[in-house]
Amino acid sequence: MRIRSLAKGAVLVAVSAALVTLLTLLGLFGFVYSVSDGGRNWNAPLSEISASLTRQEKGYVFSGEDLLQGRWAMLLDEGGNLVWSFRKPEELPEKYTISDVASFSRWYLEDYPVQCWIREDGLLVVGSPRNSIWKHNLEMDMENMIAIPGWFLGFFLLSLGSVLGFACLAARRWFRQEQQIRDAARSGWINGVSHDIRTPLSVVMGYSAQLEAAPDLSPENHRRAGAIRAQSQTIRDLVNDLNLTMRLDCAMQPLRMEKFMPEVFLRQLAADFLNGGMSDGFEFEILLPETPLPVLQADPFLLRRALNNLLSNCVRHSLPGSSIRLGAENRGKELLFWVEGGPAQSAGSRPVSSCTLEADGGAAHGTGLKLVAQIAAAHGGSARFSFGSSSRCELWLPYRCKGKS
Repeated sequence: MRIRSLAKGAVLVAVSAALVTLLTLLGLFGFVYSVSDGGRNWNAPLSEISASLTRQEKGYVFSGEDLLQGRWAMLLDEGGNLVWSFRKPEELPEKYTISDVASFSRWYLEDYPVQCWIREDGLLVVGSPRNSIWKHNLEMDMENMIAIPGWFLGFFLLSLGSVLGFACLAARRWFRQEQQIRDAARSGWINGVSHDIRTPLSVVMGYSAQLEAAPDLSPENHRRAGAIRAQSQTIRDLVNDLNLTMRLDCAMQPLRMEKFMPEVFLRQLAADFLNGGMSDGFEFEILLPETPLPVLQADPFLLRRALNNLLSNCVRHSLPGSSIRLGAENRGKELLFWVEGGPAQSAGSRPVSSCTLEADGGAAHGTGLKLVAQIAAAHGGSARFSFGSSSRCELWLPYRCKGKS
């Protein structure tokens, strides 16, 4: 839910930024269009002002004083002579050459911004007070003019991408902080529970061992004491697996890489497993290829832990009288360690390609298999499990494992 909320927040920020940018561009274009009108309409259209100036027998009659709104106007004939004016500044001349007309028709007439309108009887010039209108000549190649929309689109996409990237970085940072807080809480809880379990568990294991060794107990009580001791050891192993799983999840378990021969390692592992008290009624077999296996670089403690978990899992879930097999093979650039057992005690098991978590947070086949998959991943390899009429667990490790410290 937290990740989904952060993703929604990032999308909301990006969409808001895009909307703000789009509205800003539309507002800018609208403002420029409304106030400029190509430099032809400052207050009233020149066509209306020109229509308000009529020629009669006694001269010109002007009825558009309200249209000017503080501006002035004059009419020049084809020779550049002044034939009519209204509020014309006194310092302006009454005779203009073609060069003068060409100059002020686009710019200013002695610092007065002016507009021009061609009539049948001459040129109507309407001017505004000085420093009231800004005029500028803008010229541009057609190629550059055509490229303007692309530039605006590029800047828009750049700004949108920047905002989206910032939102993603912020969401990623928030997620990391939330994850660190969650990992710290989980680590503290696991450490506390493990510490609280160790003391009563040690007492139970000690007393059960004493009862199991007592000569005056009946065979049935001896069996019960042994079962208590065995189950107490199982709880101890589960607590240790839980702590190691937490450290591997949080990258708190450093790998102590060593080079060793896989055959020697597996023989020692098998001897320790048999001497550790494997349940009666099982056959154990170790299968190694005739060709020597390549030297492996890995953490022997974690690898031993993973294979011991697989062997214990096979013993725990296989029917009495089953055969437990341990072996290794050279598979090109990887070494394959495998453990086989079975048939399984419970029907309905299903093949799985990797150790996954159920909805309640537990491992699909126990914490031990989850730990095996974590140890394999920490070495840059993978773990594969299959369960059914028989079980097979595989560890695929590269020769030179690139451990995650």
